[in-house]
Amino acid sequence: QWEKAVVLRLGKFQRLAGPGMFWIIPIVDTLANWIDHRVMVTPFSAEKTLTKDTVPVDVDAVLFWVVWDAEKAALEVADYKAAIAWAAQTALREIIGQMSLADILIGRAKMDKDLQIIIDERTTPWGVSVQSVEIRDVVIPQDLEDTMSRQAQAERERQARVILGQSEMQIAESFAEASKAYQHNPTALHLRAMNMLFEGLKEKGALVIVPSSAVETMNLGAMSGMVSLAQQQLPKEG
Repeated sequence: QWEKAVVLRLGKFQRLAGPGMFWIIPIVDTLANWIDHRVMVTPFSAEKTLTKDTVPVDVDAVLFWVVWDAEKAALEVADYKAAIAWAAQTALREIIGQMSLADILIGRAKMDKDLQIIIDERTTPWGVSVQSVEIRDVVIPQDLEDTMSRQAQAERERQARVILGQSEMQIAESFAEASKAYQHNPTALHLRAMNMLFEGLKEKGALVIVPSSAVETMNLGAMSGMVSLAQQQLPKEG
């Protein structure tokens, strides 16, 4: 029920017949074509087509279209299905040549819309309406793909280093604020030093290396001696 026959009488368009049974006059009437009024799907592609920045790409797409005027589809073009496929392919090549590779990769929605408009303008005189165009795949050369992958990886590493540097700055600022607090409060500094020694020596067999400047500044020599003496006294008391 979705097909209609184009009936010609003595070589001239007579009528659209169907769906279902219909009568024709033998010899006088002929069936020029059968027109399908359902939504049709036509895959098409453009291979090794240069972009605006001279990068060869392979692009696959799908065209959805429907015949709205069977008379024009049968009489205005010899093979409307083949004509639609060729019109879609040439339009795709034109669009690729007007866009850079970056625009193609990130602007598929715009590319779909532009293709629909261009192809619809070409097929409207044939009684065909383009409903939508969808880009399925964009294939770029392997060496260029590897280069883009390395570039993306380098960009991620750069961002990671920037974040690490910002974290180091925040830590340095925190240490600077802490040093100001300890500068005017020697007792707090000594308590912090004792806590550091305790955390380092509470594990059995732990070895703590303290710079000589820290020993003098924070009076760690006396405190470390007391901690060591206390550890030696513990087994004897037990």
